[in-house]
Amino acid sequence: MGFFWADEPKKSSCCGPTCNCSHCRAKRDVPKFDPSSLGSCPVMKKQTSDGGCPRDNINPLNNMPMDLSSSRAPGQTIDLPTEKTKSSIPKGPDTTEGVWVYPSPQQMLNAMIRKGKGDVPEDAVESMVDIHNFLNEGAWSEILKWEKFHTQATDIEPRLQKFTGRPDQMSPKAKVFTTLGKYFPSRFSSAAPFDRHDWTVLRSDGRGGWSEVRYVIDYYAGPEDEDGLPTFYLDVRPALDNLGNARDRLRYWTQTEAKPVWDKAMGKT
Repeated sequence: MGFFWADEPKKSSCCGPTCNCSHCRAKRDVPKFDPSSLGSCPVMKKQTSDGGCPRDNINPLNNMPMDLSSSRAPGQTIDLPTEKTKSSIPKGPDTTEGVWVYPSPQQMLNAMIRKGKGDVPEDAVESMVDIHNFLNEGAWSEILKWEKFHTQATDIEPRLQKFTGRPDQMSPKAKVFTTLGKYFPSRFSSAAPFDRHDWTVLRSDGRGGWSEVRYVIDYYAGPEDEDGLPTFYLDVRPALDNLGNARDRLRYWTQTEAKPVWDKAMGKT
């Protein structure tokens, strides 16, 4: 079905949201997690004047306000970190651009307040940022697997040009499977994804240029683990915008480590 675990990148030395050490447990000792709370900006939707992200002064690469403040919000009761975290995701076509940077917990809170989600507990924001970053790293890890054939041909790693959230626009695949889940609950889940992103990935042509490939990412909340912690599934795949992407999908499922999943889906043992 194309669902994957968002494994934490091995290069990171910090604990991930599924770690059970005492430090992480204390950090996650927050009210029950609501996946929909992660669906803050960037989003692609009609913007309003009563909490939506205003369209003026918006960065077109990520649909985030360029002036997202790191200052303490009015009425805020606890201090939140203002330090940003670098991702592992290369940014833009120029290698001098470095990598994408995740917002700080304070910026995340300000973004949610700006969007009208100021009811999120302040002491939950740091854990939300951890999960947000964790899922993005997992999504990029899956994209690298999809791009492996092309990377091997050019010996140049892909880069991320831009991205946008589309939580109110369910992907066609998600619609199909949630519908199947209503009629065949023993084989399919009817749970809808709590978020959707479209990422524009830059793929090298081997001659110094780049081609843009749109990826669709559906984010699903899994059942809580035995310790009551949230789990997640990501459905990452190139969008069916052209025959090349369709060919990549077929090749991925029949010629990579994903082949056992394909064989099982086809009824093979």
